[in-house]
Amino acid sequence: MKTTEKDDQSVNPWMVINKNIEKYQKPSIGISIWQIVNTFIPYIGLWVLIVYSLSVSYWLTAFLIILAAGFLVRLFIIFHDCGHGSYFKSQKVNRTVGMFFGILAFTPYDKWHNQHMRHHGSVGNLDKRGVGDVWTMTKEEYASASKVEKFKYRMYRNPIVMFGLGSLYVFLIQNRLTQKGMTQKEKLNVYFTNAALLFVFVVMSLTIGFGTFVILQLSILYIAAISGLWLFYLQHQYEDVNWFRNKEWNYRTVALEGSSFVKFPKLLQWFSGNIGFHHIHHLNARIPNYYLSKCYRENTIFKEVKPVTFMMSLRSLKLRLWDEQIQKMVTFSGRH
Repeated sequence: MKTTEKDDQSVNPWMVINKNIEKYQKPSIGISIWQIVNTFIPYIGLWVLIVYSLSVSYWLTAFLIILAAGFLVRLFIIFHDCGHGSYFKSQKVNRTVGMFFGILAFTPYDKWHNQHMRHHGSVGNLDKRGVGDVWTMTKEEYASASKVEKFKYRMYRNPIVMFGLGSLYVFLIQNRLTQKGMTQKEKLNVYFTNAALLFVFVVMSLTIGFGTFVILQLSILYIAAISGLWLFYLQHQYEDVNWFRNKEWNYRTVALEGSSFVKFPKLLQWFSGNIGFHHIHHLNARIPNYYLSKCYRENTIFKEVKPVTFMMSLRSLKLRLWDEQIQKMVTFSGRH
C-alpha cells in the first residue's frame, strides 16, 4: 500500500520537526546588513576611542578593550554564519563578507570552515574524534594510555592551558599555518589572510605606533579568543552531554543530546550572536544566528533540552573523560 506524506510524518517525527524549522533558514538581507552595521561600525569606533582614551585613563582603555572584544566575538559569529551559507542567499557574498571578518578575527575562512564542517559531521561520534573539537578521551582510553600521553592530556584539559595559552596559540599560530592534506584553495586562503594581517599591522603601526597597536590588538584578541573558546567548549563539554559510537550516531540525535543550550543573560546572548542555542544550530546549520531564538520560542521540542547555566558551566571544567559504562562525562577520579 502506498504510504502518504502524512503517514510518513506520523512514523518519523523528524520529518515534522525539519519541516517546521525550514522556514527559519531563509536569511533576511535587511537583518543581515543591519547586524553587520551594528557590529562592525561599533567595533571600528571602539578602536578609535581606545586610541584616544590612552591619554585620558587606562581604566577607561581597559573597559573599552573588553567592550571591543565582545564585538569581535559577535563579528566571529557572522563569519561563522557566512561559512554555513546561512547569512546571505548569495554564496559569493557570504564568502566575501566571511573572508573580510575572518581577517579581523585572525582566522582564515577556508581552512577554518573546512574543519568546522567536518566537526558538524562528526561531533559526539567516539569513532570520529579529532577534527574541530575539544580533545576528549574515554575513561578506558585514559587508563590504558602511557604516562606521556596522560601528561599531555592533563595539560591539554587544564583550564589555564586550554583557555589561557590555547586561545593565543589557536589564533596567533595555528591559524597562520598550513597543514598536510589541505587543498590548494585552503592554503592560498591562509596565505591571503596572513598577508592581509601583515598589511593591517603595517598601516596601524605607521598610524599609532607599532608597540601601541600590538598591545591593543593582542589585548582585544586575547579576551575575545578566551571568550570564544569558552563558548566552543560549553557547546559539547557539559554534564548532560551524550557521545555515541558510529553505528548509533546520527546528527539529529546528537543535536539534541550532544549539543548544549547555554542560557545567557540577554546582553551576553546578543554579544555571542545567539550561539547558546547550539542544539538548534546543529540540527539545522542553515538557520542564521538572528533566527535561532525565535526558532527556540516557537518549537516546544527545543525547550525539552536542559539549559546549561553559569554554575553548571564552571562544574563542567572538572569533567575530563567520557565513561562509556555509565554514559557520563566524569573527572579523572571517575566522579560525575
